[in-house]
Amino acid sequence: MPEYPQLPEPAQPDLDSMLSRKFGKEIANYFSGSPLNRVSFLRTDHAFLSKALVHPTASFLLLKDLAPLVQDETKLEFASYKDVTSLIGQNPFSKEEAQIISEYDSSVMVPILVFLGLDEQKRNGVEHLHASNTFSGVPYFALDITPKGSIETQANTLIKDMQGRGLTFLEGRHHMKLSAQEAAIYAQGRSFVDWNSRNPFCAQCGQPTFSINAGTKRTCPPTDMSLVAGVADTTTEGKRVKLRERPPCATRKGIHNIAFPRTDATVIMAVVSHDSHRILIGRQKRWPQHWYSTLAGFVEPAESIEEAVRREVWEEAGVNLGRVVVHSTQPWPYPANLMIGAIAQATPDGENIALKNDPELEDAKWVAIEEIAEALKVGTSGLGEEPPEGYKEGGLRLPPPTAIANQLLRAIADGFLGSESKL
Repeated sequence: MPEYPQLPEPAQPDLDSMLSRKFGKEIANYFSGSPLNRVSFLRTDHAFLSKALVHPTASFLLLKDLAPLVQDETKLEFASYKDVTSLIGQNPFSKEEAQIISEYDSSVMVPILVFLGLDEQKRNGVEHLHASNTFSGVPYFALDITPKGSIETQANTLIKDMQGRGLTFLEGRHHMKLSAQEAAIYAQGRSFVDWNSRNPFCAQCGQPTFSINAGTKRTCPPTDMSLVAGVADTTTEGKRVKLRERPPCATRKGIHNIAFPRTDATVIMAVVSHDSHRILIGRQKRWPQHWYSTLAGFVEPAESIEEAVRREVWEEAGVNLGRVVVHSTQPWPYPANLMIGAIAQATPDGENIALKNDPELEDAKWVAIEEIAEALKVGTSGLGEEPPEGYKEGGLRLPPPTAIANQLLRAIADGFLGSESKL
């Protein structure tokens, strides 16, 4: 079987509580379990950000077209402040946020820089006093170094410098072999950089937006220095208007003047038959032969998690569900999903499979829990990977342990419903 990293430890795994006694140990999935304290209340504190940026321990996750800089597929490589100065300048946080917004110039490209948080477990990091509390740790940032616009030359120079050190940028989605903690840092950095890259314009008025709050929000500035053309003001419909003022935008009125990162809620569910002896799995046509997984789909507006699970299973497989229980969740940074894992049970007369409503699945079938348990032992692999050693051709193949689908199936096979473990 391919080697996969250990899953992250859940918060307070050894703490005894009423909830842990009733519902069992919390499940933490891959891409969660970050070692960083995000200290989101410090994202507007430019005195702190200035100290964190230039600190000797500051670590920068470099992303080129969202591909992270790595030593190999199992290890990220973090750049230093000295490495990135030519791209970001001496200190992009030297001025307060309000002043930076007032001096906004859409003709000047600013690289996307996101403060990710502090690793408080590491010593000799930056220290900062806030509200009578001292926060300390190694600061982490994510930086988009994709060559484009006016920063193309500096970005290309930085890329060549890193490649000259024997480092590489890991393309595609082959990041499932990073350690759990590094995978969580990568997921956070990738998600924020991707969101910033996808939202360069205001959804309300179409004008360029500007990244603020240390890369975690975007605003539609009221003025643009690029509009200054050497004339102080002009007359527009009888009104004196400064040339650098941008047209009105509804996002600048009231409290809704900020764009926040997007997270798409997705349900993914292991469905058990009414007699609790079988599990419903499905496959798409593009998947490798014999490779199946649990069903999944997006949550729609004004829809509960339970309703989304029932709707998606009925639409894709024609199966009707009764009780739905949330099992665990998984951040999925491709590009910004939160996978909400559930375990559900079919109704007595609702187990007939019908694929006529939704063409997404090529096949769906009920499989005995014993067969699922065997596949979890010898048949798990990623979509782009060969079957593991010990796999017999024609046998069932399932997602790897780093996928929440694997954890949902494993939970049922291991007695989640109160039956004897099949693993």
